[in-house]
Amino acid sequence: MGARCRAHIRCGVILCCLVLLPALAGAETLSGRVRWIYDGDTIAVSGVGTVRLLGIDAPEREASSRDRFYGRWQITPATLRRIHHSGKVFLIETLKGKTVTLQTEGAPRDRYDRLLAYVFTADGELVNQLMLEKGYAAVYRRSDFSRKESFLQTEQQARTNRLGLWQ
Repeated sequence: MGARCRAHIRCGVILCCLVLLPALAGAETLSGRVRWIYDGDTIAVSGVGTVRLLGIDAPEREASSRDRFYGRWQITPATLRRIHHSGKVFLIETLKGKTVTLQTEGAPRDRYDRLLAYVFTADGELVNQLMLEKGYAAVYRRSDFSRKESFLQTEQQARTNRLGLWQ
């Protein structure tokens, strides 16, 4: 292998590191006990604080500007309030008082200083994806994240099966 070829390989490796390192640098794995469920996409974890489930958006308890997001699918405000309640109850039953593992990626916090994370149960289930499977949430489309394609497929399956939001 010539010197020129080695130089190209080194440049390629450096370029890959420059592209991938910022995303990997923000990744972190934490754990703690869930002490509170605020709604279908926000929980409180002991020793961590407020955690926003990465990649999903669940309806709010009261009418808000986020309702317009669901309007594109003709989901009524009454359905949004009902699904908010069902999603919150599901998270309470699934997570409250239990230890979870949190996995971040990229920017670890949102503008409200909530930790953005994938939330895993003790048996390894990804809660963010469970919320999509049951139709309690939709994929958060405003940002990119590593599981976005998988989440979009899961949401589509819930829509096909007419679950939750998609009834």
